[in-house]
Amino acid sequence: MPKNTNSIRPIRVFAVTSGKGGVGKTNISVNIGVALAESGHSVALFDADMGLANVDVMLGLQPRFNFSHVLSGEKTLDEVMVTGPSNLKVIPGASGIQRMSELSPIEQAAVIRSFSEMDQNIDVLIVDTAAGISSSVVNFSKACQEVIVVVCDEPTSLTDAYAFIKLLNRDHGVFRFQILTNMTSRAEQGRKLFVKLCKVTDRYLDVALNYMGSVPSDEYLRRAVRKQAAVVEVYPQSSSAQAFRNLARKSESWPVAQQAGGHLEFFVERIIHSNVVNGEIMA
Repeated sequence: MPKNTNSIRPIRVFAVTSGKGGVGKTNISVNIGVALAESGHSVALFDADMGLANVDVMLGLQPRFNFSHVLSGEKTLDEVMVTGPSNLKVIPGASGIQRMSELSPIEQAAVIRSFSEMDQNIDVLIVDTAAGISSSVVNFSKACQEVIVVVCDEPTSLTDAYAFIKLLNRDHGVFRFQILTNMTSRAEQGRKLFVKLCKVTDRYLDVALNYMGSVPSDEYLRRAVRKQAAVVEVYPQSSSAQAFRNLARKSESWPVAQQAGGHLEFFVERIIHSNVVNGEIMA
């Protein structure tokens, strides 16, 4: 019998992703998560980069276990979770497990059960995906209610972001994307990057892009990274910390899941269903 109230409490589930690495995606996941936790939300941050998990490193955490121990049945999701700043719950990634599509039917059931039996009363789940357009990134992203695509002012960043949006839209039916610009020198630069991306998507794709906002290039953010801490915690008055709080407030207005009651386990069921449809998991 489930031991929590997640079966009746709808939650917001969103992915933070990018077309390429090096755009600050994980830093954004961490700081939005801490900002939401500071404002009173019960937040879980799932490090879904199964090859190069690093959320725990960024926060200076030292988990004894990770998601691989959940898949093996050795531990529950609650047992592998570690607590970060402002009571943010972190689900450490399982380095070395490249794709969710490699899960066996028994592991699939174990994952769904682990989410449904969580003892935490979560109302926000943030999924920090790997960079790129691998099958795991696609499956995690399309299972979420909102997809945040992080871009910066580099030609390859915009090109790869467009390729990712195109893939999710044309092959997987994802229509709405939140665009977040990072490492901007001024607010207008972020808006210009968004407009540049929209010009291409408006011409070739049937998608709705929403400008979520920007995070400025900030020395305090770099200092926080060196300290293995969230900038919203250690430098709360910095320009980047204020930007993260604004982004967190914007996410509060996003709708919660209406399908399957918005359960946490619904997130995993969607991933597994998409894998089965694609023929990537064989019973």
